[in-house]
Amino acid sequence: MRLVVNAYFAMLLLLASMLEGLKGFASAQPIEVVGGGEVEYQSNCAVCHGVEANGDGIMRRYLTVQPASLRELAKNNGGKFPFWEVYHKIDGQTEVPAHGSREMPIWGDRFRAQASSDGKTAITQAAGRILSLTFYLEYIQE
Repeated sequence: MRLVVNAYFAMLLLLASMLEGLKGFASAQPIEVVGGGEVEYQSNCAVCHGVEANGDGIMRRYLTVQPASLRELAKNNGGKFPFWEVYHKIDGQTEVPAHGSREMPIWGDRFRAQASSDGKTAITQAAGRILSLTFYLEYIQE
């Protein structure tokens, strides 16, 4: 009987240590996603919205409609980050006056065109880039 209890206890300890290990793995993943989003932001958005996302990018002086501070999206939405609204604006599913008319390339189209393949894979790759960027914007909210 004592051997069974010890074996049971050993299995519980093993399971607990495995779960603890997974907890560390799970918390690292969001940081990697946010980091990827920051790379996307600095490569594609900072020129207009600024390095710190305050709406003060170097192209700002050439734009008719001034870029928004992307750090205040939650603040301007009652304290809740409008995740899917932001995602759709980046993808081009929602018009953004500062990005021009639909004839102007939008990020979803550009990301799909830059994908290493066509069809569903291109759509998936673009969606991943947009999701990562959206998670980054959520992360930097004031």
